[in-house]
Amino acid sequence: MLKSKIHRAVVTGSDLNYVGSISIDPALLRKADIREFEEVVVLDIDNGARFTTYAIVGEPGEICLNGAAARLVHRGDKVIILTFVDIAESEVDELVPNIVIVDEENTPVG
Repeated sequence: MLKSKIHRAVVTGSDLNYVGSISIDPALLRKADIREFEEVVVLDIDNGARFTTYAIVGEPGEICLNGAAARLVHRGDKVIILTFVDIAESEVDELVPNIVIVDEENTPVG
């Protein structure tokens, strides 16, 4: 089931020479309930790329793709960042995903 989503975040950079991951603004991580090193799925709205990586704490306002994933996005692309959770069937109706909508500066607006 969907656990959390950061919707339409703007990619602020990429670092091909980093080991891997996606660096995410620490406030966005907290608001979306994404833990450092948690697996995330990234969907690039602009080019259709879809890939899995893990989250690390970035700088305020930052959404930076690192390592091989840096080849799949461009600065300025809008992405959706998702996490999922396995839960018991009995808990499905109680799950409320954390959905964070951001503006062009990656500031939460909804």
